[in-house]
Amino acid sequence: MRRDHAGRRRRWCAGGIATVGTDRLWEEIGFLAYYLHWPMDDLMDLPHDVRRRMTSMVSNFNRIGSEGAR
Repeated sequence: MRRDHAGRRRRWCAGGIATVGTDRLWEEIGFLAYYLHWPMDDLMDLPHDVRRRMTSMVSNFNRIGSEGAR
């Protein structure tokens, strides 16, 4: 097995890129599409790390908004 920069074992993906499970991908795309109303093609083109960060940010904004409504 390959090791990362910290010496930990990691799996290797053919082609050298990490992949995201399709169920998780669709959850992230659906979540962002619901809140941002962006075209699916734009959401699909986002790199995984950007998509995850945006999902987290939208979730935090939503949480803060619902706490403020109390």
